[in-house]
Amino acid sequence: MRTETDSFGPMEVADDALYGAQTARALANFQLSDERLPDRFIQACLAIKAAASRANSELGVLEADVSNAIVAACHSAEQLDFKQQFPVDVYQTGSGTSTNMNVNEVLATLASRNSGVKVNPNDHVNASQSSNDTIPAAIQISAVLALESQLLPALTALNNCIEERGVAFADVIKTGRTHLMDAMPISVQQEFSAWCETLSTNQRRLQQCLTRLKALPQGGTAIGTGINAPDGFADRFCFHLNHQLQSDFCPHNNPFYGISMQDATLELSSILRAIAVALIKISNDLRWMNSGPLAGLAEIALPALQPGSSIMPGKVNPVIPEAVIMASYQVMGFDSAIALCAQSGNFQLNVTLPLIARNLLQGIELLSQACQHLDHKALRKLSIQQVNIERPLQLNPVLVTALNPIVGYQKAAEIAKAAYQEGRPILDVAGEMTDLSEQELIKLLDPKRLAHPES
Repeated sequence: MRTETDSFGPMEVADDALYGAQTARALANFQLSDERLPDRFIQACLAIKAAASRANSELGVLEADVSNAIVAACHSAEQLDFKQQFPVDVYQTGSGTSTNMNVNEVLATLASRNSGVKVNPNDHVNASQSSNDTIPAAIQISAVLALESQLLPALTALNNCIEERGVAFADVIKTGRTHLMDAMPISVQQEFSAWCETLSTNQRRLQQCLTRLKALPQGGTAIGTGINAPDGFADRFCFHLNHQLQSDFCPHNNPFYGISMQDATLELSSILRAIAVALIKISNDLRWMNSGPLAGLAEIALPALQPGSSIMPGKVNPVIPEAVIMASYQVMGFDSAIALCAQSGNFQLNVTLPLIARNLLQGIELLSQACQHLDHKALRKLSIQQVNIERPLQLNPVLVTALNPIVGYQKAAEIAKAAYQEGRPILDVAGEMTDLSEQELIKLLDPKRLAHPES
């Protein structure tokens, strides 16, 4: 152990730790869980420190050698064991000050060791910043990077896969279902198109939200007034951040709002919840369509990935949709917590920022993986059980709906009831109970035409 000092006095710190006294205090104070903030969040903090250091050098706040040492330390820190050097619990001070100081202390140590220049965590690494604008900015930056590198590509790939499989099954006509009961015919492509549309809609929502996430409160420092940040800091900060990340972040036009409110992250969370709901819907449809193999619908066969029972030999379960459903439920739980967090913006600061950061990034990660699993381990290898689809389709009494304009609803209902009770094709019963010819009935009751009435 070694002794480090902060404004509270001396503190014992492990010899192999790059952090200092404030981080050590946080480790002693906060032992609620073994959960850390995600690596991507720490990476966003490092990007902030590098961009801030460059801006501070340009604006005369830092000497060039100090700024260069901090920037080099940010690059070195990327190679560290994050779990060891950034170990502060998610459940900490609500501003995230402990994590901000953890990053500041690690960078100060690295910068001092590697350059020979004395670098202070508060006076130099944290110059023109506070936890109150750095942590909200890091939440938004890390969320943007996660969306652009993980979730948006995963949604696109899943959407493309569903669309391709739909085209391959365009000629497969099956019984539609409402209330889990037989309804009018639908093609598998039409059924899949609804899944594509919900994914596309949510992709557009994410793209629109990105614009708001990229407006950063950095430069507002403690409460939005910009105290201790030089004029032009926010603009120069974003310039350097964009150069580092190849992005288009900008200063928020109202840093008071950016620091005290969490509207943009709440909006993002609600979109993640909507995506989770869509994945649950798709997964449950797949489970129902795959049910059987003898006593269920058995319209499709999902890939057999593992034994489904410890007691029933030969049983195979739809494990990927089930896993996706559980992941999606967790994302919905994250959203509920984020909604509670977002309302905790007391006066000029939200005091639940670390939990928002953790939940957003874990939610994005879970949904990205869920999309990839549905894509690669379920939909790509899904097969159609044609015999099981055709048999009930021909007997479906709801086909009589096509005769409503000709024989009337009441007569059509009588035909449907008779066909169902007798277990006979609607075509045969309608031929006996109406004056329509067999050719007319074949045309009117053709499931393909009913699925595509415009053709």
